[in-house]
Amino acid sequence: MSKQLIIAEKPSVAQDIARALGGFTREGDYFESDDYVLSSAIGHLLELAVPEEYEVKRGKWTFTHLPVIPPRFTLNPIDKTADRLRLLTRLIKRKDVTGLVNACDAGREGELIFRYVVQHALTEKTAKPIRRLWLQSMTASAIRDGFAHLRTDSEMLPLADAARCRSEADWLVGINGTRAMTAFNSQEGGFYKTTVGRVQTPTLAILVERESRIKAFVPRDYWEVEGEFQAVAGTYRGRWFDEKFKKSDDEHARAERLWEQAKAEAIRKQCLGKHGEVTEESKPKTELSPLLFDLTSLQREANGRFGFSARNTLGLAQALYEKHKALTYPRTDSRHLPEDYLGTVKETLKSLGAAYAPYAPFTAEIAKNGWVHPNKRIFNNAKVSDHFAIIPTGAAPKHLTEPEQKIYDLVTRRFLAIFYPAAEYNITTRITRVEKEAFKTEGKVLVTPGWLSVYGKEAQTDEENPNLPPLEKQERVWAKDVEVKAKQTQPPARFTEATLLTAMEGAGKLVDDEELREAMSERGLGTPATRAATIEGLIAEEYLHRNGRELQPTAKAFSLLFALEKLGVDEIRSPELTGLWEWKLKEMEHGRLGRDEFMKHITEQTQVMVDRIKKGDLPEGTFGVLKTPCPRCGGELRETYKRFECAKCDYKLWKVVASRQWEPEEIEELLQKRVIGPLQGFRSKMGRAFAAMIKLNGEQMPEFDFGNAEGEGEGEEVDFSGQEPLGPCPKCRAKVFEHGMAYVCEKAVGAAKSCDFRSGKVILQQEVSRAEMTRLLESGKTSLLKGFISNRTRKKFSAYLTRGADGKVGFEFEARAPKTPKAATGAPAAAKVSDGDTPPATKTPAAKPARKAAPKKATKKAAAAK
Repeated sequence: MSKQLIIAEKPSVAQDIARALGGFTREGDYFESDDYVLSSAIGHLLELAVPEEYEVKRGKWTFTHLPVIPPRFTLNPIDKTADRLRLLTRLIKRKDVTGLVNACDAGREGELIFRYVVQHALTEKTAKPIRRLWLQSMTASAIRDGFAHLRTDSEMLPLADAARCRSEADWLVGINGTRAMTAFNSQEGGFYKTTVGRVQTPTLAILVERESRIKAFVPRDYWEVEGEFQAVAGTYRGRWFDEKFKKSDDEHARAERLWEQAKAEAIRKQCLGKHGEVTEESKPKTELSPLLFDLTSLQREANGRFGFSARNTLGLAQALYEKHKALTYPRTDSRHLPEDYLGTVKETLKSLGAAYAPYAPFTAEIAKNGWVHPNKRIFNNAKVSDHFAIIPTGAAPKHLTEPEQKIYDLVTRRFLAIFYPAAEYNITTRITRVEKEAFKTEGKVLVTPGWLSVYGKEAQTDEENPNLPPLEKQERVWAKDVEVKAKQTQPPARFTEATLLTAMEGAGKLVDDEELREAMSERGLGTPATRAATIEGLIAEEYLHRNGRELQPTAKAFSLLFALEKLGVDEIRSPELTGLWEWKLKEMEHGRLGRDEFMKHITEQTQVMVDRIKKGDLPEGTFGVLKTPCPRCGGELRETYKRFECAKCDYKLWKVVASRQWEPEEIEELLQKRVIGPLQGFRSKMGRAFAAMIKLNGEQMPEFDFGNAEGEGEGEEVDFSGQEPLGPCPKCRAKVFEHGMAYVCEKAVGAAKSCDFRSGKVILQQEVSRAEMTRLLESGKTSLLKGFISNRTRKKFSAYLTRGADGKVGFEFEARAPKTPKAATGAPAAAKVSDGDTPPATKTPAAKPARKAAPKKATKKAAAAK
C-alpha cells in the first residue's frame, strides 16, 4: 500500500500534525498511519559547500584563487543533526513512499530546509511528487483544512527558487568578500582573517558611523533655568523656555536651553521673589498596550530590563518552547495572531488562570468582560507570515530557572495585557509667567490603569510628570526660588543590543530608493532568528567589544569600513544591497524574475567586488594622532591604515601582529609603561590561539614575553616590593605575586629559588584575573570560569580551578545530571582531562608559544601549575 511522507520542520509540529490527523502510531523519531509516514527535520540539516575540487585551504586564500564561483554547489550534512538526516533519507527512499508533503514552516527558510533534504536524498531519476502544506495556524482544525487544500509543487517552485538564490548569493558574497579582504590585508605577510557579509558588514557600518560621531563630538556648555513656585495648595517646579523658539539646523537647540550664562543669570535675577500668573490646559490621553512579542521585540525588552544578550534571550525562549512546552515558536517576525485563533486564546487564558495564581485575577477579568473578540490589532492574517506572535501555550512549566521564569513572565504578561482596555491619563500643561518669562510644568495623572494593572501599576508613579497642586481661579503664585543649572550637550549614546536590534529591524529607513525601502520594510537587516548570531559573530571576529551593555566597535571595525570605502566596495557596506536582494527575491516569488537572471547578477557583482579589492590601493591617510610621543625621537606618532608611524623619524609599529590588531589605547599603554598584557587573540602560524605579554626591547620595538623562559630562577632577583601580594603560596606559605604571564611564589624566582609554585594568567585561552587567583589561594577554588578552550577539540568548556593538597592547580567540572539511575549523584564531575585538554606547560619556549606538545599523560587534576 502506497503512503505519503510528511516532513515537518521540527518535532513539535510533527506531533501537532499527528494529533490533528489521528490514526498514527509512534515508531521512534517518526509516526506512521495507514496513509502517511510522518517525521521532521530539526531546522537546517544541510549547509552549502564548494565541491572539493574547487576548494582551497585557508592558508591559500590569495587572489590567485579568487573569485570562488563554482559551477554547482554541494550540500554538507551538519554534524549535530546527521542522525536525523539519515532517518529522513531512509524514509524518503522507502519503496512504499510514493509522494512527499512539505510541512515545513510556511516561508522561504522552511521551503529551503525541505528542498535541501530532498536534493540530498533523491536524484532526478528517483524524484517523487511533492505537495505543500501551507499553514498560518497550528490549531487542529487549521491543520486538517490545510491537508484538504494542499498546494501543488508547481505553485511552490518560485518560492523554492527564491530560497535557493538567497542562500547561494549570501555564500558567494560572504566567502569571496572575506577571502578577498583577507588576501588584501595579508599581502605583506601573515594571515589576517577579515570577514565580510551581506548582513554583518552593513550592521557593523551602523555601529562605526555612530562611534565616529561619538569620537568627533565636542561638548557645548548650556544653561537651564528652573523655578520653584509657591501656590496656596503647595509648591511645584517649572522650567524656563523660549516661547518664540523655532527649530533650526542646530541639532542641540532646544526651547529650554540658553547658550549664554549671563542671560540665564539675568532671567534668574529678574524672576526671583516676583509674582506670576498661571494658565493651564488639561486633556485626556489614552495609551494602548504594546503589541505581542516577536523575537526581536522580546530580545530588546529582555536586554533593556535584565541585560540579557540577544543570543541568551533566544536560547531561553527556545528552551521554553522545546523543553517546557510553555511558549509558542520563538523565531518569529510577527506580532499578531491568526484570525481563527480566538478559541485557542480563550482556552489558553483558561489554562493560565487555573495553573498560575498570580495570573488568575487577570484571566478572570478578561473572561468576565468578554475582552477576547475579533480585533485587527491582535488577530490579523495579513500580519502573520511564517509564524505568529510569541504567546504562552497554557501548559504549566515546572522547574524553570530564574532567567527562564523572567522570559516566561515577560511574554505572559504582554499576552494578558493586550486584551485589556487602554490606560487613561489626564495630562496637564501649566505655564507660569513671571516678568514676561515663561516656565513650563507638566503633570500626568493616571485615571484608569487599564492594561497597566497587569504590571501592578494601579496608581501614578511618573516622577518626571508628578501630580500638581491645584490652583484657585486666577490665583497668582510666587517665585520662591529660581536656580540656574549648568549643563553640557551629550554625544550620541552607544548602541546596546536592544537599540542595535531596533536599528537592524529598521535599517530600510536608511535606504534612499523607495522600492528597495519597501522591500526591506518587513525584514530589515537579517531576520529575527539570525540577528543575535550576527551580533555574536561580530564580537567573535573582534569587530565589537561588549562593555557592560554597550557595544563598541574596535580598531579592526574602523579599518575594514575605511578600506571598503576607499576600495569602492560600497554595496557590501550599505543596507541597499539587502534592499535590492529582497526586492528581486520578492519578484522571483511572484514569478516575475527567473533564478538564472538573479544568480547571473550576483555572480557579476561578486566578480566586480573581488576585482576592486584586488586592484585597489589605499591612501596613507592619518586616522589619528597618539597622545604618547615617539620613544626614539619624541616626535608625533600617527595612526594610518597599516601602521603607527612617527612623523619625524623612521619609527614604525605594525597594527596587526600575529593576526591580532592593536587598539590605539593598547599602543599608548605599551609606550607609556613599556609592557602590556597578557593580551589574548594572537594566533601562531599553525592557527593556534595564544596569549602573551608584550614589552618594548632596547630598540623600542615590541616583542612577545611569555614570562617563563627556561632557566628562569637562576638569574637576577625579582623585586616585588612595589606589589600587593595575592595570598599565601599553597606550597610553602610564602607570598604570591604577579610576574610576567604568571602568578608566582616569591621563592620560585631568582638564584635562591626554593619553591616551584607558578600558575598562568591565561590557561587554555581563559584569562585568570587577579581576583580569581586571590580567591583560589584563599578558598581553594575559583568561580566557574566559562572561557576555556580545549586544545584537542577546539571547543569551549567551563570549569573551576582548584588548589589541591599538594599545592597543584587543576580543574573541577560542573556536576551533571546522571544519565542512568545507577550513576552516582551529588559529587562533582570527574576532573580527569584528556591529553589535548591539559593546560600548557609553564616552560613553553617563548619563541614557539603554541607548538609545545601537551604531556603524554594527564593526571586526575590537570597541571595548570607546577
